[in-house]
Amino acid sequence: MNGIIVINKQENFTSRDVINILNKKFNTKKIGHTGTLDPIATGVLVVCIGKYTKLVDKITSYDKEYVATIKLGLKTDTYDITGNILETCENIYLDKNLVINTLNSFNGKMMQEVPKYSAVKINGKKLYEYARNNEEISLPKREIEIKEIELLSYTNQEIKFRTIVSKGTYIRSLINDICNKLNVIGTMSSLTRTRQGNFKISDAFSLKDIDEDHYKILNVLDIFNYSKYLLNEDEYQKVKNGREFRLPNNDSYLFMMYLDKVIAIYKLEKDIYKVYFMLNND
Repeated sequence: MNGIIVINKQENFTSRDVINILNKKFNTKKIGHTGTLDPIATGVLVVCIGKYTKLVDKITSYDKEYVATIKLGLKTDTYDITGNILETCENIYLDKNLVINTLNSFNGKMMQEVPKYSAVKINGKKLYEYARNNEEISLPKREIEIKEIELLSYTNQEIKFRTIVSKGTYIRSLINDICNKLNVIGTMSSLTRTRQGNFKISDAFSLKDIDEDHYKILNVLDIFNYSKYLLNEDEYQKVKNGREFRLPNNDSYLFMMYLDKVIAIYKLEKDIYKVYFMLNND
């Protein structure tokens, strides 16, 4: 089986749990997801199967949209409600306009510190392993971009917001930074990934759907809007062998089609089209 399936991950499942279930369902080990969701998080988990695993890096790079909730008056070591409680505070009051202005201040590019409870590796060891062993380690920082952020609701107990972010953004860390700027304590109490690129939660399937064979496998024509180049027999044989082409096109990517089938995706590099993704060269 080759294709992409969009899963609506439920809470208390790891992304790895989902892959293990799909391994058994589709009887293949060649499956990969395109962006880890913590167990507490729900929503869009794009899964590539078979030859489509070659597209994992491309899809992982897509912007992601989230809806997150901050529980005010509680601070944990993991920046979410699954962690150990470090501090509590009652009777928090924030002016709504202050909350809106603070959220807006995070729009744009910035350096974000990776949370210590994460799977990022330093010297071959995951950060959460250092944290669990109480070992001090300098946390790395990465450039991220907050492309949109808006307040959805606010009470004295919680803040709910929507945001669109670049690859590699930790919403837990963003929430910690927001709380620091508001001069309050808070932690992430819920998180839903509502979209990744053009993959929407409204088009995603639950694990129950998968178990009941109620799902759709997407192909490249479903997920990319590229121009089509119709191959003749000679060109088809060359594509099967991974040959490069000079063509009278200037599209960045092309579907190489033969007899109504996508044989490959080619990418334009310095006036030459080269194989980007070989789908059917049998």
